[in-house]
Amino acid sequence: MHILLTGGAGFIGSNFVRLLLRERPDYRITNFDVLTYSGNLENLSEIEGDDRYAFIRGDVRDAAALDKALEGVDAVVHMAAESHVDRSIMDSGPFIDTNTRGTQVLLDAWRRATGGKKRFVYVSTDEVYGSLPLENPEIKFTEATPLDPSSPYSASKAGGDLLANAYHHTFGMDICTTRCSNNFGPYQFPEKVIPLFVTNLLDGKQVPLYGDGKNVRDWLHVDDHCEAVLTVLEKGTSGEVYNIGGNNERSNLELTRSILEIMGKGEEMIRYVEDRLGHDRRYAIDAGKIKRELGWQPTRSAWPKALEDTVRWYTDNRPWWERVRSGAYQDYYANMYGG
Repeated sequence: MHILLTGGAGFIGSNFVRLLLRERPDYRITNFDVLTYSGNLENLSEIEGDDRYAFIRGDVRDAAALDKALEGVDAVVHMAAESHVDRSIMDSGPFIDTNTRGTQVLLDAWRRATGGKKRFVYVSTDEVYGSLPLENPEIKFTEATPLDPSSPYSASKAGGDLLANAYHHTFGMDICTTRCSNNFGPYQFPEKVIPLFVTNLLDGKQVPLYGDGKNVRDWLHVDDHCEAVLTVLEKGTSGEVYNIGGNNERSNLELTRSILEIMGKGEEMIRYVEDRLGHDRRYAIDAGKIKRELGWQPTRSAWPKALEDTVRWYTDNRPWWERVRSGAYQDYYANMYGG
């Protein structure tokens, strides 16, 4: 099977490439990525010589580039997205353009290439559901929960969700959608909370904690997420949505204290900052459907080991995150790939 993966140089995408090549020796994968600030080919340096892997620098908004890249492809996994909520609050334009319009352009290209009869997996987020109340911990997001996005980022992803659903119903396209909880693990861009906090502490800096720190997230190790996406690719029912969660709810304050403990730091390293605009209070995933129907459940997300291993990875890979944080690769990519 030949898979086209969009956004394969990013955090989740690069982990998916490695998982696929490791677990499916008869598969080939083409990584289609525009290499924005968070896309980094160093994430995949160890598999550059693998003849089952190819890279194309391309934009999901570029129909002509997609038409060429999709030739001979058997399935698409669409991960390419602008994904940082804070950036979407500062400027929502790139999020709508990439996450919503880019999904539409890709769906049209896949329909031209295959008639929509081959598998397309749209990788979304639990944030499209909006926010859950802290006072009702028994309530979780199911696949039937109405979409109610709260940020420009989540609204742009919900736009992609609705397009994927519409293309399945209108054109009969073979599409599955996944909605995952917060990911963590190696190669995550250090604007996200776990690598940001770890790298700050490694540099002797305080960690900025939003508001009262009570916002709750369900933490999912990236390898669990990638395994679930592969399961949906191979076994999912066309037209269905599958929630992917880690069964690992923690408040941001609990998360912060866990990182501090692992790194031998005290609470004087916490700097409380003004809360983010429209900050959702709680996300919690009910992943019962994917377990019942496809047999997947998380095996790598449990704390403290998964968090300890993640902290250790950033501790051991300082040169990687220093280069990423400084934007050192952008000039290199511009010279190599023409802008």
